[in-house]
Amino acid sequence: MRDFSYVRAPRPIDAVQLVTRHPDASFVAGGTDLLNLMKDGAEDHDLVVDISHLPLTEVKQSAGRLRIGALARMSDVALHPVVRKRLPVLSQALLAGASPQIRNMATIGGNLLQRTRCWYFRSEDFPCNKRKPGTGCAAQEGHSRWHAILGGNHRCIAVHPSDLAVALRALDAVVHTLGPDGDRTISMADLHLEPGDTPHVENALRHGELITEVEIPLPAPGARQRYLKVRDRATFEFAVVSVAAVLDMHGPRVDEARLAFGGVATRPWRSSEAEAALRGRPLTEESIARCGRILVRDAQPREDNQFKVELVQRALQDVLGRFTGGSR
Repeated sequence: MRDFSYVRAPRPIDAVQLVTRHPDASFVAGGTDLLNLMKDGAEDHDLVVDISHLPLTEVKQSAGRLRIGALARMSDVALHPVVRKRLPVLSQALLAGASPQIRNMATIGGNLLQRTRCWYFRSEDFPCNKRKPGTGCAAQEGHSRWHAILGGNHRCIAVHPSDLAVALRALDAVVHTLGPDGDRTISMADLHLEPGDTPHVENALRHGELITEVEIPLPAPGARQRYLKVRDRATFEFAVVSVAAVLDMHGPRVDEARLAFGGVATRPWRSSEAEAALRGRPLTEESIARCGRILVRDAQPREDNQFKVELVQRALQDVLGRFTGGSR
């Protein structure tokens, strides 16, 4: 890790201007991911702008929406009374992430922008199009147990790691940003990008653009919500498969279904076709199974992660089965 300058910005706009003026600059708040990336040589910055002290930590409810400052700590948001009561899927996702120590440090904005834990990306010993564009993707022929079965291509199959992002995707959240051109609002559907021809470009933020707030429309009272994370050990482990579900139901009938998936795709994944398989129908074993089959219809697994095709369907059955009065 090379030497770098470290400064504290007095205001959000000052932070934005500092990073914008330096092509190799970055923001840092909790620092739980950035510092590791710099140590691993996966990122290299000549200027790090500390934003941890900026007044972007408030959590407030207004007009049927919850607004969460980007510098709010994961643990504080997970235990916030409104989140626990009205957004249990979000609380569950946050509490499933990382370890208690990291949740006490890591911020909402930082968690959303954390980079993949693909070991080929994190190591200098392998070609990686995320790390050095145009060098290739070692995961294509390497050990792919942790890699994507959806949303990847021959340039990259790295999985997006955030539990929080999966829950926010199911909740139709948006992020508010401050950038060199002013304020902007980006939907969670558009924040994270599939690899395409530029796998090193992972999100829609411009250089110097800062997430300031996450805004979530509160689901109707009584909406069924759950987050399930399947992982190899109980704590400080990333998802092998995860499911976030938010369902509006009238008796056994599903009026609206919002499903998001982690551990299986290059970004937090939703399938409008899979959701449509539930909408307007009673929630039954048959409708859940059909939803799962549609979800993985276009999956492209490798030998080491073929198991995820069945596992994500079983996880979906477990989550939605709770809403029918049973679990599988």
